[in-house]
Amino acid sequence: MNNLPNLKSNDWLGLIIGNSRLHWAYFQEDKLQFSWDNEHLSEPLMTQILPQNLLLPNIPNNLPLYIASVVPSQTKLWQNYPKIHILTLDQIPLKNLYLTMGIDRALALLGAGEIYGFPCLVIDSGTALTLTGVDSDRKLIGGAILPGLKLQFQALATKTAALPNVNLSESLPLRWSMNTADAITSGIMYTILGGIKTFIDDWLNNYPNSSIILTGGDSQLLLSYFRQQNYNLSKKLKQDKDIIFLGIYFSLSD
Repeated sequence: MNNLPNLKSNDWLGLIIGNSRLHWAYFQEDKLQFSWDNEHLSEPLMTQILPQNLLLPNIPNNLPLYIASVVPSQTKLWQNYPKIHILTLDQIPLKNLYLTMGIDRALALLGAGEIYGFPCLVIDSGTALTLTGVDSDRKLIGGAILPGLKLQFQALATKTAALPNVNLSESLPLRWSMNTADAITSGIMYTILGGIKTFIDDWLNNYPNSSIILTGGDSQLLLSYFRQQNYNLSKKLKQDKDIIFLGIYFSLSD
């Protein structure tokens, strides 16, 4: 990554505790080396070092750990680690953040703005799908939250008697589908894509020079869907799965 300020500490770990998984990053000073995911802890961490099964090979298990969490019950399980630092919303150098805003959204916004420039719009496609915008003065403009792609499919499968659980595919189905699985995919995906487009169009009407960043576990798939639709703004979209970790970095470096 370019133009990152110097962080005084040496190697360190960032950990985002998301709704579904743990998201890790390994930094050597100002360089993000690796990122990876694994499952939530099932019980409190009882050792003074990090379990090696949570880390990639050859990464030290006693590094400073900077945690941003949206799951308080999971955060408590890490309290015994001696080098833990819990990040809070007031440490993030953005204006107009509201008290109940998820710290993951704020960090992704900070990372995107620092790397790609302010103003920017961040579309985070994870367990929840969020759209969040910040202006050129680093002031939060606001955003929207809806169920993520997989969550919408799961809701139909678990809350209806006859509809199947459908997995996301690499290709969009026909809009007017002739079988139940494709009809579910069509209904969810074309509605989501259409909705996101209206947000993008409205944002660019107000901030025409803004960057638009896709992040989160389903962001590459979402970008692929936009390109399959020949969306006229798809060339303007950038995909970056690591901006949230860069948000941690910049919150520590401010």
